[in-house]
Amino acid sequence: MTTTLNPTPPAPPDTDERVARVGLLRRLVLRPEIGSLIGAVILFVLFAVSSTQFYSLAGISNWLDPASLFGIMAVAVAMLMIGGHFDLSAGVLTGTAGLATAVMTTQWGLNIWVALLVSLVICLGVGFVNGYLVTRTGLPSFIITLATFLMLQGLNLAVTKLITGTVSVGGMAQVPFFDTVRPLFASRINVLGVDFKIQILWWVLVVAIGAWVLAKTRFGNWTFAVGGDPVASRNIGVPAARTTITLFMGVGACAWLVGSLKLMEQTSVQTSQGFGEELIYIVAAVIGGCLLTGGYGSVIGAAIGALIFGMTSQGIVYAGLDSDWFKFFLGAMLLLAVLANQYVRRYAERSGR
Repeated sequence: MTTTLNPTPPAPPDTDERVARVGLLRRLVLRPEIGSLIGAVILFVLFAVSSTQFYSLAGISNWLDPASLFGIMAVAVAMLMIGGHFDLSAGVLTGTAGLATAVMTTQWGLNIWVALLVSLVICLGVGFVNGYLVTRTGLPSFIITLATFLMLQGLNLAVTKLITGTVSVGGMAQVPFFDTVRPLFASRINVLGVDFKIQILWWVLVVAIGAWVLAKTRFGNWTFAVGGDPVASRNIGVPAARTTITLFMGVGACAWLVGSLKLMEQTSVQTSQGFGEELIYIVAAVIGGCLLTGGYGSVIGAAIGALIFGMTSQGIVYAGLDSDWFKFFLGAMLLLAVLANQYVRRYAERSGR
């Protein structure tokens, strides 16, 4: 008697997950900024239904003003968060930039262009010290920059009172060559009869540079690598310390830009300027898809997060709601963003990304 054996079915071909095709919907879901984009669209529709002023040109100009200033800082803070660190001194540093320029020009008679350059060096120096201490000591950036935050707050107040006798510095409009600087930082662009501040263009420029650096340059790859796994990144030759210090200096540069924009627009500066705004930058970055653990996020998402902040701050007013609900609303957005980011991260891990 003979026995016929069933042929063994051929094994399915191995599929390398690195070359596996990923659908368009899955790629969209995995984008860091998709959650914030959906949230921004929903908010726009809600506020637009509540008030026609919200989507008028004048209304758009009003909510783009705060969004642009916070958005510039959110880009630098987002890149730093992707690199695995925080900077709690970012808000106060914007005040330091404005105070330094104002004191050097109105009190000491320094040329305004030279004063702007010196204040830029100061802000870059603060960023360098923060980054250097974080990389050399191994202490959490939260602790290092918290100390910097307190020291800058004290310096802003004590030094300003020592020099001027008050807690503010004014008179920028009387500084020689002020008219040569103001168009760069505080001019307006008229669109169909409505003025838009030039700081919006600065915001767009900073977002474009940040997005290009992260997506197209070696430094962008280093940033993701350092934030994802600093030990592994050093083992494969990534200059982790230099990358981290550069990211902190980027925050300093953006703080200088925001401080200068405010100073030239208002022609005066208070010692309390920027206090507490660092949390808004972090909230914008998290809403925009940046993970608190580093290694994931995008500057476009952070910019949309700042846009959500601007729309909410003005939309509540246009809708006739009590402004006391603003912080609650912002906190709810933050919580939803963190939960959404966590879900996307787990989904990405299950998908082999």
